[in-house]
Amino acid sequence: MNARFTPALFAHAEAVLGQLLRFEYPADAVVSRYFRTHHQLGHADRAFVAETVFAVLRRGRSIEARCADRLSDRARLLVALAVTRGWSQRELAPVLKASEEEWLAVAKAMTAADFGPAVRCDLPDWLYEALEAQFGADEVLQLAGALNQPAPLDLRVNTLKTNRAAVLAQFAAEGIAALPGSLSPLAIRLRDKPALARHPLFLAGAFEVQDEGSQLLGYLTEPKRGEMVVDFCAGAGGKTLLLGALMKNTGRLYAYDVSEKRLARLKPRLARSGLSNVHPVRIEHERDTRIKRLAGKVDRVLVDAPCSGLGTLRRNPDLKWRQGDDSIAELAVKQAGILDAAAKLLRPGGRLVYATCSLLTAENEAIVDAFLTRHPDFTLTPACAILASHGIELEGELLRLLPHRHHTDGFFAAVLDRKS
Repeated sequence: MNARFTPALFAHAEAVLGQLLRFEYPADAVVSRYFRTHHQLGHADRAFVAETVFAVLRRGRSIEARCADRLSDRARLLVALAVTRGWSQRELAPVLKASEEEWLAVAKAMTAADFGPAVRCDLPDWLYEALEAQFGADEVLQLAGALNQPAPLDLRVNTLKTNRAAVLAQFAAEGIAALPGSLSPLAIRLRDKPALARHPLFLAGAFEVQDEGSQLLGYLTEPKRGEMVVDFCAGAGGKTLLLGALMKNTGRLYAYDVSEKRLARLKPRLARSGLSNVHPVRIEHERDTRIKRLAGKVDRVLVDAPCSGLGTLRRNPDLKWRQGDDSIAELAVKQAGILDAAAKLLRPGGRLVYATCSLLTAENEAIVDAFLTRHPDFTLTPACAILASHGIELEGELLRLLPHRHHTDGFFAAVLDRKS
């Protein structure tokens, strides 16, 4: 890639970074839109631009500290290349000015000892303080280190079409390096990030891209053949597809979401999957009359609640700069309202799974504790026991996945069973 490094390519990275640092839109959407309007950028060029600007988002605070009084988008990119990607001044020669050489050498020579704890972790102060209160300073350092690494590519095998061994065998025959996941029985982790959108197995619906941690939410929900199940915040349907496969394509599976655009992304995935028991439904809000019609009739409800997404910082590093205490408080109100609405759907003996991809107690344990206080007809069922029955060994009454411990995105889930 260094051989293709030119001032023009650096200028593209600078243009993208300028747009990203306004924090008006999600980072992946900004990058995708830029690439769509700059067709001349090849695969390697796009990879360079994306990796470099995402390095700035991940390591924003320590990069800014290294820039010192030269802070600019250009300086951020030079430090990202020199420090986070390890480029030498010789490799940077196509764009590095003579007047910048000494400054960049000083910036590169700085160590973690030169920074305070929040800067060292590349976290905003509010988030560092919240995580330190939960985990302690030493573990936050490990957690932040994992969050600041790019996420691997995980797949979920569609058991309606094939099995994990068959997919792994085909990948091995094609020279695609892959391993079975260590937690989910359906997960495959790829060593690299090959383009799979046109792979025959993908087009045939044999697998979907889905983080291994996310796959465990389906096993906690435990949908059975012939049941009525609701994915309450379905989004683009990754977990919906898993629930449908676990139901062996029987019963009725409702995929609710407030976004028509997200549900539209589910349609081609549904077509590939072979599922015929899924019913996507756009709702206005959690009190929609279409939801009320099912009150007291549903066997299982999965609520993958709207949340801060802070467990996904490996993929979405901009999220930590786009939020604060106020937005977390607003989300907590929304999460409690959605959970209450979802609970009304369940029949006696039914199951409600509350999940987020957040790391924060305010969006996780606090929401569940308050729910159980409001709803004495629900009881907490240990997640570890449910997972163990599927051959998944994890400890704890609540599911807590952390990237530095479990090598997945950060996930939280609680299983709330309604008393018969």
